[in-house]
Amino acid sequence: MTSQYKHWAWVNTEPNLPDDDWKRRLARMKEAGISAILPEIFNNHAAAYQSAHLPVLGPWLEQLLPLAGAAGIEVHAWMHTMTCNIPRINAEHPDWFAINGRGESAVDKPAYVGYYKFLCPSQPGAQAFLQERVEELSRYAELASIHLDYIRFPDVILAAALQPQYGIVQDREYPEYDYCYCARCREAFAQQTGIDPLTLADPSANPQWRQFRCDLITRLVKEILAPIARRHGRQVTAAVFPNWQHVRQEWAVWELDAVLPMLYHSFYKEDLGWIREQCARGVESLRGRTALYSGLFVPALKPEELALAMQVSIEGGAQGVSIFSAGAMSDAHWQAFSRAARQL
Repeated sequence: MTSQYKHWAWVNTEPNLPDDDWKRRLARMKEAGISAILPEIFNNHAAAYQSAHLPVLGPWLEQLLPLAGAAGIEVHAWMHTMTCNIPRINAEHPDWFAINGRGESAVDKPAYVGYYKFLCPSQPGAQAFLQERVEELSRYAELASIHLDYIRFPDVILAAALQPQYGIVQDREYPEYDYCYCARCREAFAQQTGIDPLTLADPSANPQWRQFRCDLITRLVKEILAPIARRHGRQVTAAVFPNWQHVRQEWAVWELDAVLPMLYHSFYKEDLGWIREQCARGVESLRGRTALYSGLFVPALKPEELALAMQVSIEGGAQGVSIFSAGAMSDAHWQAFSRAARQL
């Protein structure tokens, strides 16, 4: 009997494996209950497909599409969206990148980690750069969707368990992590409200300024990127945050084909019941417009916990789960996943 639920797996970039290895991996995933894979086709510094405008690692997407099709598995092109670590782009187009509340550019002084070089969604050059990638990928007829990851601003507040890793305490929104204050964003907000956010005593506390940044990402998705994919008959999906306010990512209004909230409970110092709650909250916010699949972080789950995480996701209203990542799954994890998928 075919399950009413659909399960996904994120697959990190591995462009050099021979076909026979991928056939075995795909067969195992299919047998375990995986219906869709999200191969990392752009990892913020190079493309794993034959791009005409990005550095290319190799024709991995071209390799996977027929193999996955033969295995009965959908392929969704997972691309890092707002982060860009291509040296040529960083050097030639610093104006494309977001600026924090201190006036520091993400290209020169990224928050937290070196790869957090976030583009600004209001910059026309950055928009065109992203449109070109979506256009290229959307031309692959066998591709199920363009999957948008890092479709957001940097985290103005990190998940609680991550803050100690960086030696920081974020008890409020601090300007060094708050984006974007580039001239274009500030001018657009001033035209809309009559306020330059830098003149506010506490800009991040201003609800209009916060909503303005959410709206920038929403417009990028709904008006600039998604129409390209849909013109070619591709779906649009996204990896999203449960604490969406902290990354200005109001994904409930994006009207995508599917969202995969990253419900990495250990990041938030929560138990598995939190996953159920977040699924229920997300499903309610989507109001039936978009399918929700629960994103599960395998390294934080023992095999028996993975099975329970799948169960609570479904109880919360998810239409299936997505595991991060296929490469983190042990034999015991696959066995537990397979049993749970059959029982749901």
